[in-house]
Amino acid sequence: MEYEHITHSFEPIYNEDSEILILGTLPSVKSRENNFYYGHKQNRFWKLLAKLCEEETPQTVEEKTAMLLRHHIAIWDVIQSCDIKGSSDSSIKNVTPTDLKQILDHCQIRQIYANGNKAGALYKKYQQPLTERDILVLPSTSPANAAWSLDRLYEKWSEILR
Repeated sequence: MEYEHITHSFEPIYNEDSEILILGTLPSVKSRENNFYYGHKQNRFWKLLAKLCEEETPQTVEEKTAMLLRHHIAIWDVIQSCDIKGSSDSSIKNVTPTDLKQILDHCQIRQIYANGNKAGALYKKYQQPLTERDILVLPSTSPANAAWSLDRLYEKWSEILR
């Protein structure tokens, strides 16, 4: 598989009431095809967030957005553009970070979370020097992280509710 230069193609989800920011790395091939976050059918992000929020799993972009905003959750990614092979986070190089000030300057974000180790590492390298804010790394909801069941993810991710 060849490297491809990818530029993030959709906006962050947040409003002035957002208190929690969850960051991924960059939208996967499936997410880019669907033009929305966590678009791979096997990704457990939406199912997990619905369970945490005690709601039905949202199906449409509108339902997903509404659930996030109801629960004061913002989502975006660490990377604005990079070179990547398919959806392989381990292949990421030549990173340009997103401008998180867009969210951090307009919301009362009390905690930033990374959806997975790679998002956490990229945040610490490219974003933390700019934001001067810590990040808590949670296990990835990606299907590539098959070692973590939905129940195990729920236990660890329930931290965002505190």
